[in-house]
Amino acid sequence: MKSMAHGLLKNNDIISRFLMILLLTNNLYRNDYCPKLPSHTLSVSPQSEFSILPLSLKSLSLDGHLFFENIHHAANDFGNRYHFLPAAVLYPKSVRDISSTVKHVFEMGTTSVLTVAARGHGHSLEGQAQARQGIVINMESLQDRKMFFHTGEFPYVDVSGGELWINILHEGLKHGLAPKSWTDYLHLTVGGTLSNAGISGQAFRHGPQINNVYELEVVTGTGDIVTCTKKHNADLFYSVLGGLGQFGIITRARIFTEQAPRRVKWIRLLYSDFSTFCQDQEHLISSENYFEYVEGFVIINRTGLLNNWRSTFSPQDPLQASQFHSEGKTLYCLEIAKYFNPEESGLLKQTEIYTVFLNKLKYIRFTLFISDVSYVEFLDRVHVAEMKLREIGMWEVPHPWLNLLIPKSSVHEFAQQVFGNILTDTSNGPVLIYPVDKSRWDNKTSMVTPQEDLFYLVAFLSSAVPHSTGSDGLKHILTQNRRILDFCDSAHLGVKQYLPHYDTQEEWKSHFGTKWEIFRKRKYTYDPLAILSPGQKIFQKEITDM
Repeated sequence: MKSMAHGLLKNNDIISRFLMILLLTNNLYRNDYCPKLPSHTLSVSPQSEFSILPLSLKSLSLDGHLFFENIHHAANDFGNRYHFLPAAVLYPKSVRDISSTVKHVFEMGTTSVLTVAARGHGHSLEGQAQARQGIVINMESLQDRKMFFHTGEFPYVDVSGGELWINILHEGLKHGLAPKSWTDYLHLTVGGTLSNAGISGQAFRHGPQINNVYELEVVTGTGDIVTCTKKHNADLFYSVLGGLGQFGIITRARIFTEQAPRRVKWIRLLYSDFSTFCQDQEHLISSENYFEYVEGFVIINRTGLLNNWRSTFSPQDPLQASQFHSEGKTLYCLEIAKYFNPEESGLLKQTEIYTVFLNKLKYIRFTLFISDVSYVEFLDRVHVAEMKLREIGMWEVPHPWLNLLIPKSSVHEFAQQVFGNILTDTSNGPVLIYPVDKSRWDNKTSMVTPQEDLFYLVAFLSSAVPHSTGSDGLKHILTQNRRILDFCDSAHLGVKQYLPHYDTQEEWKSHFGTKWEIFRKRKYTYDPLAILSPGQKIFQKEITDM
């Protein structure tokens, strides 16, 4: 039995911590701003790394390891434009490692410049998972939680926040289970996508990944380890989902699963008219319980497009498809998928139904392409493209991506200006466009969407050729992105950014709109010193003299 003295000390510790939070955060939120930072590459010299690290940090008792040398990889990400060198990288083996490190930084108060960023697979675009002169936590090294699948009436999987979705897919298939909602690229960590939203072609049916979570374990900005659900510590639960890493580090997630299919009918159809393309997409997502995946993409001035598909897809009309020319045209591709198991009874009837369903769509008739692939092949399709790009040295290049959520009422005006005038070709990377029904989303999360119930995700997934000064160069693509954003602002389209990036807090306030005040209060509650995710540039840690 613990002594009374121990109890008093514990209570005093809680009181002291509360008073420290109150005093320190007074300064932080009185000057509630984030200064504009330069967009060019920045780094910290090795000499400055050690000058800011206290001996107490280096002597922390950890199950894993804290490294101070050979850490330049933590200053890189998929965007390959921002490079902020940290002072140290933590490779945790337990949640306690993460908690102890964050708690230590918190207890150092505002006399320390140290901040903390959780880094998954390094797929951020604008340095969001970097921490200049701070501590980067390598979430993939978190090993104290094994993946566990529950196969009862309400199946789920328990996973580490540092687990990759591709690993969940492979392990889940051994149990005949899979998560309901995916992203297009599966080599991302659970904590990373849940901190944003996790949107793909299944979102029209199941909502984004943040809508498919039972429970989370989170390390807050004070170092506390908290388990939360929709009913228990609900405010933290909703804060963290789509919260851009501002309120806590996701160390474990319990995710909805369903019976996994084995095969996929993967279908592509072409349109020349944008309105017809949108009508068919909207019709598909309103058709309950038929297709499991609906996406689309824009093709501008692409020569030999259909011939490039032939290695994977079979054309319904090979002769006419071979004579089709796409050069100089703006086309829209509808991409849909039907999941199935070959041994299911009634499969023939289902095939007849989807054939009848396809015949009702108003695509260019001889541009129907169908592929029969495994479930894994379909979900991991982007990784195949990654391997090809790696072979030719075009993966680790700058990726100035722009992801927008556009209200249905504005999407035609957007398309006319952007696809008609600003964008002259799509040779720099895919341009995705597909509708999402917000009725499938939970409004309580931190994720921000347009005000209308139906909106479109439009993603410009560009890759820049290093050192190029032409239309495939970084400068040209960034200028193009700026023109798109300026048009959206001037035309008052009601657009919101997905995977947002802003340099000033005024811009962040505008982004969050009516959600800003609750977002700011949640930051005050769960990360009062603004220690977490400094790379998002939403809040700045206040530094005071000794």
